[in-house]
Amino acid sequence: MVIERDLRMFLQYRFLIIMRAIWFTAQVAFFGLIATRMVVPELAEVYFEYYVAGVVVMTLYSASVFIGYDIFEEAEHGVFEYLLSLPVSRKKLVLGRSIGGGIRSFIFVGPIIIITLLVIGLSNPISLLIALLALFLFAFGVSGMSITIAVGLKSGDRFDILMGVLNAFIIRLSTTMYPLAFVQDASQIYASLTFFNPVTFASDLFRWGVGIEKYLTMNPMPLMAVLGLVVFFSLFTLLGVTIYERRLEGGGWQ
Repeated sequence: MVIERDLRMFLQYRFLIIMRAIWFTAQVAFFGLIATRMVVPELAEVYFEYYVAGVVVMTLYSASVFIGYDIFEEAEHGVFEYLLSLPVSRKKLVLGRSIGGGIRSFIFVGPIIIITLLVIGLSNPISLLIALLALFLFAFGVSGMSITIAVGLKSGDRFDILMGVLNAFIIRLSTTMYPLAFVQDASQIYASLTFFNPVTFASDLFRWGVGIEKYLTMNPMPLMAVLGLVVFFSLFTLLGVTIYERRLEGGGWQ
């Protein structure tokens, strides 16, 4: 019931869905084509496919984070009191919300993935299935992270600022837009952070799933990326449950 409720809520955000779809189109049709003209001609086609796959992961991350904003809207309208009165444990509530956040992100990104497959192609359906299952863990973990931060801060302004800063770092210090070799040329410190970034894990897995293996951070099959996403998912699921239980009723929301 908790999962179904979050799915229904997300489908009401038609304006958000339309804007995210426009953002994806602009990233691929404009920035992607511009970026390919900045690399050597022999790599232009490969880099365009690389970039498109990265934009899919960025879109999935953005959609998964949005559940944190739902929490603040519910607190502002007094919905929390209603949720706390239901015969549902705190653990089930936060798990349901995290799962719902992951599922609704996939519903949104599903058509985008289909478009990406039409652009890139598909070499191995089994690899793609494994990659999509791992990406669901990624979306689940990002939703848990968003819930953890939202409930921990209890301030809409601070949450908005922190998520903006976090988004700027976690996306740009990843391999969504450029291969690890490019980051290593710029800075070894940045490259070290990129290597342990869950967004890098998700990007590698999706590129491996669609058959773009030449510029993966971890070759040939990114087993480390799978383990990294499992750790990321487990950590923020545990933190989300713990912090949600302790902070949900204590103090006011700003």
